Amino acid sequence: MKILIVTQYFWPENFRINDLALGLLESGHEVTVLTGIPNYPVGQFFPGYGWFRKRREDFSGVNVIRVPLIPRGHGGGLRLTLNYLSFVLFASLLGPVLCRGRFDLIFVYEPSPITVGLPAIVLKKLKRAPVMFWVLDLWPESLAATGAVTSPRVLNGVRRLVHFIYRHCDRVLVQSRAFVEPVVQAGAARGKILYFPNWAESLFQSRNTDEAVIGADMFPQGFRVMFAGNVGVAQDFPTILAAAELLRAETDIHWLIVGDGRMLAWVQEEVERRALTQTVHLLGQHPLELMPQFFDQADVMLVTLKREVIFSLTIPGKLQSYLAYGKPVVAALDGAGAQVVEEAHAGRTCAAEDPQALAQAVLAMRQASKAERTAMGQNGQAYYAKNFERAMLLSRLQQWMQELTVETRTSHLTDC
Repeated sequence: MKILIVTQYFWPENFRINDLALGLLESGHEVTVLTGIPNYPVGQFFPGYGWFRKRREDFSGVNVIRVPLIPRGHGGGLRLTLNYLSFVLFASLLGPVLCRGRFDLIFVYEPSPITVGLPAIVLKKLKRAPVMFWVLDLWPESLAATGAVTSPRVLNGVRRLVHFIYRHCDRVLVQSRAFVEPVVQAGAARGKILYFPNWAESLFQSRNTDEAVIGADMFPQGFRVMFAGNVGVAQDFPTILAAAELLRAETDIHWLIVGDGRMLAWVQEEVERRALTQTVHLLGQHPLELMPQFFDQADVMLVTLKREVIFSLTIPGKLQSYLAYGKPVVAALDGAGAQVVEEAHAGRTCAAEDPQALAQAVLAMRQASKAERTAMGQNGQAYYAKNFERAMLLSRLQQWMQELTVETRTSHLTDC
C-alpha cells in the first residue's frame, strides 16, 4: 500500500510515530510522512532546520515532507495556538501539492493537537483516500484538565471542531478502551472505533550488551526512582516533589528525572526552593537510543498523572516502555494506567495527587527484596508480550488498513 502519514511531530523529534512509520516500511509498504519543522520540546527549530531548509528528507527509506510552522517557543498559550494553526494552514495548502500522486490510505497521528486532522481531511477530499485517525489525547478534555483553556466558549468551539473531524474519519483508533465512550460522544460512529494501544520501540525489548555510553558517575548511590519522559503539567510534578519532601530523611532514596518539557524550569526552581538537591536529580533529555542504559540504572520506574477524568482514561505511553524493559513500576495515577500495572502485577499503584501514598509506595518498593522487584519486572514483560507487543499490533493495524482500502475501493466503484 501507499500510505501517507499526517503528523505534526516526527523524527528527529522523539515520538512513537517514528517507529510506526518504520514498521510499515519494513512490512513492504511505501510510506510518506507530511509533517512540520522539528521544534519539540525545546520550542525552537532543531539545528540545521529552518523555514526553507531540509524540507524533504529520507528517514531510513521513509519519504519525509516538511511544511513550515511557527515554533512553539516556551509553550505559552498564544505561541502554542500559533504553532498548531500554522501547521494546519501550511499542511492544508501545501500538502496536496507536495504529496504528489495517489495514496491508498491517510493515517493521522494525534498525541495533541486534534487540529492535525484538518489537513488530513483536505487531503482525503483531493486524493480520494480514506482517513484512519489514531487518538492518543482527548480534546477538549485535556485542554481543560491542564488549564490550557478555561473559556467555556472556546472549549465549546473545540468540541464542535472535534465532532467535525471525527465525523470525517473512516476509522478512529483509540489508545485506551476507556477512550471509546468519550470518542462516541464526541461524534465518532461506534462501529468505526478500534482499540489500538501504544507499544514500546524494539530497543526496549532486549537488553543492550554494548559498551555503556553514559557514565555511572551520573547516578547517585542508593535506591533510584526514575521518571523518564515529558516534564509537563499532566505529569503532576507537584506530587512527585511533595513525596520527595516527605522522604527527605531517607537520604538513600534518589529521584531521577530524565526528560524535558514545559514544567522543567518550574521543577528546577522548586528543587532549589525546597532544598531537595541532594535527593532529586534532573538528568536532562537524552536520545531515545540511550534510554535502556538509563533504565538499567533504576531500581524502579515512576509514572504519574494528575487527578482528572481525562487522565484516568489514559494509558501513558511510557508505561509500555517500562514494562517491555522488565522494570518494576510505581504508578501514581488513576484508572486505566493503574489497572494495567495491577493486572500485570508489575509494581505498586496509588491514587493520583496523593504525595503520602506515593511516598509509602516508594518505601514499600525499597523494602522489597531485589528478587521480588525482579519478579515484578518479569511479570510486566509477560503482560507486555501478551497485550502490547509491537509485531502483533503492527500486524493488526495492517489488516485494518487493508480492509479499509478494499472497502473504500468498493465504495468508489459503486458510486461510479
